[in-house]
Amino acid sequence: MEDSPYRFAPMSLQDAEAWAELTNHLAEVDGTEEFYEAEDLAEELEDPRLDPRKDTLAVWFGNQVVGFGTVRVPANPGHQDGRVSVWLDGGVHAEHRRRGLGTRIMDFLEARGAELKEVRHPGTDWYFATGGGREGSSARAFHQRRGYQVARYFHLMSRELTGQDAELTEQVRLGDGLSIRAPRPEDEQAVLAAHTAAFVDHWGSAAPDPEVWHQRWTARSNRFAESRIVVDENGSIAGAGQVLAYSLCGQWVDGEIYVNLVGTVPEARGRGLGSAALAHTVAAAADSGKYSTIDLDVDTESLTGATRLYERLGFTVKHTTAAMRRYPSQPAEQASRPGSPAHE
Repeated sequence: MEDSPYRFAPMSLQDAEAWAELTNHLAEVDGTEEFYEAEDLAEELEDPRLDPRKDTLAVWFGNQVVGFGTVRVPANPGHQDGRVSVWLDGGVHAEHRRRGLGTRIMDFLEARGAELKEVRHPGTDWYFATGGGREGSSARAFHQRRGYQVARYFHLMSRELTGQDAELTEQVRLGDGLSIRAPRPEDEQAVLAAHTAAFVDHWGSAAPDPEVWHQRWTARSNRFAESRIVVDENGSIAGAGQVLAYSLCGQWVDGEIYVNLVGTVPEARGRGLGSAALAHTVAAAADSGKYSTIDLDVDTESLTGATRLYERLGFTVKHTTAAMRRYPSQPAEQASRPGSPAHE
């Protein structure tokens, strides 16, 4: 772009405030509701699997960030298909779309992602993965024109918190030798083991990287006071002291709490333990007086029927978004001709 008013550069910690302004703008105009504070995004840039100098891109217009992109390649391939997910994320300010910025960002991300994948997982099958937004969104149209296809749908589910939510815990019945409580810092490895086991048969999941898990376990957004774990105290199911189920929460918006992860290890399924952990989380969030709503995302094709579980606890679908993929054998179409989607 000769004589372009835009400047392209890697992101740094000093850019977190400007990046947050853009992501919060996108949360509103695209309806993603993914709001972040600068401190949260600064933690993203400290992800041990991300090198901001090589794996990020910011588009500057004066002193404003109007576009961004990040690429991540996990430590492990997927449990189910053995493929590596090259995850791409990005967006362009609504007032700066249709100028080729989205195309340039994605060109950079795909090239860097393919390179990084070969460094970390040489010779392994892989695919590009990205978010496809809501139905009719410019993001989905843009990615489809580049050869991406919808691979899965996810519901954002929500419920209001009330003074009567404490009654949810009265319906919970744990088996003998099981306890439910808030996680403690020293539970990090036990919950990691439970999460690894719980998601081994879930779509798109891979074994967590311990370094990344630690960063997320210690993130400022975590809310352990409202989170819950179910512990096998006497080893009747999976071993003494092992975590059987968990509901882990975070907060990014005042008055709203978000359930990051809910899971149950395979040998403990069918006992209502995941439901119990989430019910106690809902009750704790309501009792705290700090939140008016609680949200979570769920795979619409969850093999454990998670949507029905959440509905029984009072959650309803707020909106649906897509996860998209493109395999290397599918060439990207450079959508730069007139009439290309606004997300560019």
